[in-house]
Amino acid sequence: MQNICHLIGGQQVAGTSGRTSPVFNPATGTQTAVLPLAAVAEVDAAVAGAQAAFGEWSQTSLARRTALMFAFRNLVAENATEIAKRLTAEHGKVHADAMGEVARAIDNIEFACGLAEHLKGSHNEAASSGVDVYTVRRPLGVVAGITPFNFPAMVPMWMVPNAVACGNTFVLKPSERDPSAPMLMAELFGEAGFPPGVLNVVHGDKVAVDRLLEHPDVQAASFVGSTPIAHYVYAAGTSKGKRVQALGGAKNHMVVLPDADVELAADSAVSAAYGSAGERCMAVSVVAAVGDVADSLVEAIKLRMEKLVIGPGTDLGSDMGPLVTREHRNRVAGYVGSAAEQGATVVVDGREARFDGDGFFLGVSLLDNVTTDMDAYRDEIFGPVLSVVRCDTYADAVQLIADNPYGNGAAIFTRDGGAARQFQEDADAGMVGINVPIPVPVGYHSFGGWKESLFGDTTMYGPEGIRFYTRPKVITSRWPEPATSTVNLGFPTNE
Repeated sequence: MQNICHLIGGQQVAGTSGRTSPVFNPATGTQTAVLPLAAVAEVDAAVAGAQAAFGEWSQTSLARRTALMFAFRNLVAENATEIAKRLTAEHGKVHADAMGEVARAIDNIEFACGLAEHLKGSHNEAASSGVDVYTVRRPLGVVAGITPFNFPAMVPMWMVPNAVACGNTFVLKPSERDPSAPMLMAELFGEAGFPPGVLNVVHGDKVAVDRLLEHPDVQAASFVGSTPIAHYVYAAGTSKGKRVQALGGAKNHMVVLPDADVELAADSAVSAAYGSAGERCMAVSVVAAVGDVADSLVEAIKLRMEKLVIGPGTDLGSDMGPLVTREHRNRVAGYVGSAAEQGATVVVDGREARFDGDGFFLGVSLLDNVTTDMDAYRDEIFGPVLSVVRCDTYADAVQLIADNPYGNGAAIFTRDGGAARQFQEDADAGMVGINVPIPVPVGYHSFGGWKESLFGDTTMYGPEGIRFYTRPKVITSRWPEPATSTVNLGFPTNE
């Protein structure tokens, strides 16, 4: 049984609160580690370590910061397989999904490697007679990140590299369910040469979160998770005068028009709905099938579902692994039952799948004839359940997206360029895909939705991440004319 520690001031620190949480292997249902849950004093120690490191780190040259970030990037790449193994062991995702997560983490680290370009200010010479005005971007101080279980390696890298590159120091509170991958990445961070205290990790629950949100030395907080908790984090943090970016839940729609390539649309729906067991905020959970495409599309999706292999993530033949906890698996299964009771057609019932052992496995489900008043449509299920809502027209599908309280992502499948161009204007969501089911931006753009999917005015990583983790300082200067200066500038004289 592994005993996991906090990372404070560059040192592994055992928990002292007396409270712990179990960590499970979801493929077997067995406990593999004991995680300490931080008390207020332990959070304070992590913040103090970050505060102590801030003064020197914020004055470190861009050249030095860049060199360290490149070293970190290379260490993560060299250890990608080990990071992926830890993801599979504690989250359950299959190897390909785990390696993909590490690749997206590296994508964000690479963006931060260009910090010298990102932190360039602006300069106006002679804004007025003899007056120059210029803007520089300065770090905030100690910042915090609270990250979810579904991408425990990638989401911290949406935050840490940009924040640290900008000159801040960081306190990370990862998910209690799968802490080993972010801990390894934090250790690699130190191995790369970053000074102790620049990145600290405290494990915990609401006690740790609340202390980070109220601590007077924490200047900003970044959060990714469910909408109710995102709303809570945003309200609590901003009430203390902190900057907060809080990404919430989603109900992503994929519109399929009658002229779409049905084979491509079906392939995309299956990969987007059931990849990573549907436990991702950009998963497609609703297909809005327009007109007469619905019957052929549902049949094509069903045929592909029958070929999916569900098993341990360590088995390279598995297409989908278990869900993260037993309780979550049972909750997801409950939505399939409620959908049937409320009038949906259960085309494929994942509850009927049978698995050996005590792992948290659930088969994939496909629901047809779903309506907007059903629980399976209204709630974020966060599991391998795909709902099909039949729409008469394109306008009906667009309205369906607009009426939904979430606005993370939306996609359309069509061969019509005009319809695609219109959809990117009409879709009421922060990220839009055209014949792309999961439109997650690359690291040099930014990630974030609209409506109940985002609280705060900045999205995550990329250019918006730089803006969030810095504040502008505008400097206006006037200097005496050289003729009146008392300093000998070495100019030739008439003598």
